[in-house]
Amino acid sequence: MQEASRPTNVRWRVFLLIAFASFVAYVLRSTMSVGAPAIIEDLGISTLQFGWITSAFLWSYAALQFPGGIFGDKVGPRKALTIIAVLWGVGLALTALVPGKAVASAGTIVGIMILVRFLNGMVHAPVFPVLNVAISRWFPVGSWGLPTGLSSSGLTLGAAAASPLLAWMILEFGWRFSFLVLTPLGFILAAAIWWYARDYPREHHAVNEAEIDLIAAERVPPVLSPINPPGWVRILKDRNIVLLTLSYSFSCYVFYTVLSYFFLYLVTGRGIGDLQAGVLNGQIWLVAAFGAAFGGWLCDYLCHKVGLRWGYRWPIIIGQIGCAILFVFGAYHQEPIIAVAIMSIAFCFQQMTEGAYWSSSIAIGNQLAGTAGGILNTGANIMGAINAVLLVWLADSFGWAFAMASNAVFTLIALALMMFVRTDEPIPLD
Repeated sequence: MQEASRPTNVRWRVFLLIAFASFVAYVLRSTMSVGAPAIIEDLGISTLQFGWITSAFLWSYAALQFPGGIFGDKVGPRKALTIIAVLWGVGLALTALVPGKAVASAGTIVGIMILVRFLNGMVHAPVFPVLNVAISRWFPVGSWGLPTGLSSSGLTLGAAAASPLLAWMILEFGWRFSFLVLTPLGFILAAAIWWYARDYPREHHAVNEAEIDLIAAERVPPVLSPINPPGWVRILKDRNIVLLTLSYSFSCYVFYTVLSYFFLYLVTGRGIGDLQAGVLNGQIWLVAAFGAAFGGWLCDYLCHKVGLRWGYRWPIIIGQIGCAILFVFGAYHQEPIIAVAIMSIAFCFQQMTEGAYWSSSIAIGNQLAGTAGGILNTGANIMGAINAVLLVWLADSFGWAFAMASNAVFTLIALALMMFVRTDEPIPLD
């Protein structure tokens, strides 16, 4: 262990692995959405059948968030991330190796794909709750906002990078080969995490005592003996976690609007060509990456200035109000390009809230940051399933402008719920 009066910065090196994990997760998750047209044609299945395949991933992904958080708390982020990253690579390879229409019926192909994508959803589910554990252990109290915000930036950059890269690869080499080319990303991530990361700062050879003291300052002493009732029961019964989860779920309605339907909106709602829509769809994620990073920094700055409760509330107040106003203006603006620019900034405001939400789950969850993050993301993904049906119904019934403007309602509900969350009241574990 190094002895020095100035803290080392190993926590930020470990964070680079956390950001890389977010990036890889969304590069690999984007394969199916970008590859959809080629997969449907190659396998001889219908769009509806492809929808069943897609939903299999989403339901298992949502269902395993909470258990995935418990898993991260129990085994530690190093082992958990190594295992799931290896399984990401295996899962993508299995997706690329499903039988084609030359050797199997459409029903058989769809059944196999549903099973494979369900398993893929299972192994992807724990990633963000487990990253929550890593950030909670490696960063000081009140300094979780920037790393969680930058982690969200890694996610958005992964989505932005995957769209044009995958589209070109699939056009040139086909979807199966393209998927197999990306498979090693999971293995590379797993190897890097196992080599450099550790579960706790004290276990890392390059961390000095000053950095350990910095990270441990103001931290609630750990409870090593079993607690009764178990931690996951306390998480489910805690009013602040419940309110935080509800608030984050409503906020994520906007996220899933952009993730699932923004490209379709650009093409069908605004009459923009596919190629230009692809570029604009990538750009909205690039703008969002800035919002997530800035929101995380603002969160930490305010926590040190005004305390945890309002330090976590203010980025959400600013982000949700800005998002609500701009989404309405963008939805009803007549000029398509200007409208897209306005809604890109609106999404940037929504992403400003990410660091505050995930940091709040760490602050309230105490030693159970993974479990708290798991329940947080479970609610978000349930809202994603609701968004998948509701947004299309609103667009069909009232038009795309009304459907996109409806995001403002969800952001304001999220804001109202957050005002009742007390992030400075961690769950007692004694």
